[in-house]
Amino acid sequence: MRKETQKVLILSLLGLVSVNVMAQQKAKRDTIKNIDEVVVTALGIKRQDRSLGYVAETIKSDELLKTQNNNWSQALEGKVAGLKIQTAGAGPLGSSIIKLRGDISMNPDQNNALIVVDGVPLNNNTTGTGFSAYGAGAKADLPIDYGNGINTINPDDIESITVLKGSTASALYGSRGAGGAIMITTKSGKSRKGKVQVSLNSYSSYDTVLKWPDYQYEYGQGTLQKDTQGNFFYSYGASADGINTGSTSSAFGPKFAGQYYFQYDPDLEGQSSERKLWQPYKDNIKGFWETGTTFSNNISVEASNENTSFRSSLTYLKNEWMMPNTGFDRFNAAFSVDHKLSEKLKIGIKINYNKTKSDNLPATGYSNQSISYFMIFQNPNVDLSWYRPIWKKGKEQVDQVHPFSSFIDNPYLIAYEMLNGVDKNFITGNVNLNYKITKNLDVMVRSGMELNNELRTQKRPWSSANYLQGMYREQHVRLMDLNNDVLFTYRNTFGEFDFSASAGGNIRYTEYTMNDYIAEGLLKPGVYTLPNGISNISKFARPNDKQVNSAYALATVSFKNKIFLDLTARNDWSSTLPKENRSYFYPSVATSFILSDIFNLSSNSFNYWKLRASWSKVGNDTDPYQLIKYYNNSDFVGSVESPSLYPNPNLRPNMITNMEAGMDFTILKNRINYTITAYQNNSKDQIIRIPTLWETGYSTKVINAGEVRNRGLEMTLNTYAVKNKNFSWSINANWSMNRNKILSLPEEFNGEPYTMGSVGGVVYFNAFVGGSLGDMYGYGLMYSPDGQVIYNATDGLTAKPTQMKKIGNAYPKWRAGIQNEFRYKGITVSFSFDGQYKGMAYSQSHHKMTEQGKLEHTLFGRENPGGMIVGDGVVQNPDGTFSPNTKPILLSSYYADYYRRANVETNTFDTSFIKLRDARIAYTFSKNVTDQLKITELTLALFGRNLWMWTKFPLFDPEAATLNDNQITPGVEMGQLPTARTVGIQLNVKF
Repeated sequence: MRKETQKVLILSLLGLVSVNVMAQQKAKRDTIKNIDEVVVTALGIKRQDRSLGYVAETIKSDELLKTQNNNWSQALEGKVAGLKIQTAGAGPLGSSIIKLRGDISMNPDQNNALIVVDGVPLNNNTTGTGFSAYGAGAKADLPIDYGNGINTINPDDIESITVLKGSTASALYGSRGAGGAIMITTKSGKSRKGKVQVSLNSYSSYDTVLKWPDYQYEYGQGTLQKDTQGNFFYSYGASADGINTGSTSSAFGPKFAGQYYFQYDPDLEGQSSERKLWQPYKDNIKGFWETGTTFSNNISVEASNENTSFRSSLTYLKNEWMMPNTGFDRFNAAFSVDHKLSEKLKIGIKINYNKTKSDNLPATGYSNQSISYFMIFQNPNVDLSWYRPIWKKGKEQVDQVHPFSSFIDNPYLIAYEMLNGVDKNFITGNVNLNYKITKNLDVMVRSGMELNNELRTQKRPWSSANYLQGMYREQHVRLMDLNNDVLFTYRNTFGEFDFSASAGGNIRYTEYTMNDYIAEGLLKPGVYTLPNGISNISKFARPNDKQVNSAYALATVSFKNKIFLDLTARNDWSSTLPKENRSYFYPSVATSFILSDIFNLSSNSFNYWKLRASWSKVGNDTDPYQLIKYYNNSDFVGSVESPSLYPNPNLRPNMITNMEAGMDFTILKNRINYTITAYQNNSKDQIIRIPTLWETGYSTKVINAGEVRNRGLEMTLNTYAVKNKNFSWSINANWSMNRNKILSLPEEFNGEPYTMGSVGGVVYFNAFVGGSLGDMYGYGLMYSPDGQVIYNATDGLTAKPTQMKKIGNAYPKWRAGIQNEFRYKGITVSFSFDGQYKGMAYSQSHHKMTEQGKLEHTLFGRENPGGMIVGDGVVQNPDGTFSPNTKPILLSSYYADYYRRANVETNTFDTSFIKLRDARIAYTFSKNVTDQLKITELTLALFGRNLWMWTKFPLFDPEAATLNDNQITPGVEMGQLPTARTVGIQLNVKF
């Protein structure tokens, strides 16, 4: 090629760095990760990443499909700095909330990221059952995880996900985007270039329990009872050996040493006729759980030409979870079409339908209806098979087999009779029109909808501990969320300046109702209908409607494609605020400088350097019907009851100010990419509920008060450690930390704490000025000046404090993740680790199993003479000095006291962990094979999730959280269900 005809190729690497390369030079692929990379920003606007003054991380669909999660969001865990997927560990549907950069509000409902699908926000609220996680002795029900909006999105239909972390990035979404946004773009078939492509994605996976508590099987049921000879003994019911010791849930009985006792006989449904071998049944908890299975098949058809692109997709997933008789079926259908009606007018339509159906989902929490409750109370000497008949002989559907305690329901009764069903129909979709008015001006009109129609049922049989005559309940949940947008956009170039400006508006209207029908007591056992109720309660929900009207504008200016400036402004008018405060305005500004271009620093070793900064102020409204007094429907048809909330007609919007700055680097021919970001969020005038005097006739009132500050640091590193023609090794790593501080609280508290929430009546999330969101308070031990535990000299039990103290914080000091991928010809091996440092969680299960002697650490002291133990510590003398504790007490009393439920300190543990989050081995067959099969692509893969974990947390999973009605509360384990370890096989075929 002659020199004078040589061309200059301008390759935009990663959407970040421009490199001039002579045409005859060979562009090595190992220097280019993507060309002209764009990201989806607020309102679905696509931008080059180099132009953004804030962080926007993109996850491609391949990453979501590597390990085939039932809930796609869990595939993001550990892969994005500052992002946390919070679940309650409450069953197969796994409702999730996504948090970005920690909590910004004392109102937990306002700390979650907004989910946006194809530019339309998704309502991800959760409807609860109305019950708390701690229900023991309350004669109430428990929470059930019926899933939320995130569950309805099919990962097979997702093209990419862009994470907009700060409120500057999501400011154009108004109050809903105050916690950042997850921008989901679904597949459309636009890249098929006239060819029809059929794709099949099929997988099967198998679940087992990842981690078990350390159950002890050396001692059996009992409470250190002795026979007439002074020996420890056991007797189911009174016998010749002594009094009944078989009705307790404690395992402080005799050691398993080959002796014989009168025990339970399942054939007699009572005491055995002769003494039986005293032995442990080591599979009597683990044996209840099964290998869970999930089978999924997706088929899609897509094609495009210069005027039209379309895609349709069908997916069927069947899950049978690890707990017997639980699981769900899910059907997804998706359709999208984009058509160019003329040179100026384009239309796009997307519709997604989800149907989720289950005959039974597990209840979660600490009460009889939860299988976790049974696992806590099951004794080492009890064979699981003794429960299998479920019903006593001749008393089917009337009286269950639960021979050891009337408080513990039969596990098979829980699995096969206490059914929690759901039938959900969920539709999302949007229609958008784009019209090019002039060369430089166009308009977009978009209308999006979200419809949810859901029937939930709960069945409780006769003789269940909390419903002796049974119960049947129906919940009818209906949601409609409509979003209508119009956006005018003008683009032009003025010399070396590129300019674009947009202006538009949005109307959002939401309707939500939940009607509740309860049949308390069943006239005929086993018949679950409302007319079969002994007494019926009908709760018709009052309207729960909301409308927000918005106007917004944005402008972008760039100079020589090196310096960028973004300005946005939005004004909202919310129906949930009073007329005088209903309108609120908030702006944002963001800028970025491509320093490597400005100062001409680019070279083979140093490729790119970007400086970015942003500032924003975002408003936040509140829930409907808090301005004036609204009466609630009562349990009696046709009557109402006075509300417990004292309304506030003068509410103001909560305002959040965000500042963010950072830098991006790429070096060594773009083989190493490094990003660092620092941020600060200040949230003022928070809309919170505080207690009020009962004399007012109300229990709480809603006010504006308090300020919370978040500061944090995030780092990401993406690199190709090795890349050549046949082999590559890529590493992606991230690290993030967040520090939270409460700067002010309502004046009404006069320096006292504000209790934001509590779980089980023992763990309190208290807010103090100078403290942090997530601070956990409760009762603990008392210590002498030299740090020894103080005991009472009279009874040998621990001294009881009169004041609660801070036990720890539910959130870690930092989180990190690292992903590795190796490619050799057609073989790809990838695996991902992530973890966190510090953070604390209270465990109700640990308290109760320790109190009952079920865990291995309670073996300490078992061989002491007489079953006595002396607590390690001191007693306080009358003169104020301390001396060693010498008072012996029964082992059972020691463990029941030292680890009592109210002692949050001894039942709270460090939640540091490292997990092998996922792994995959895939083989993509060569073109020689696919050509012979007349297909275009064939990949076979083995994958796994949660394959290994290191942690000192003693229960199932350190990522503990509690589903408390509709709230997922981190830092508390309250009857947690086991976490699954998953392995599976996947087949991808394209025709």
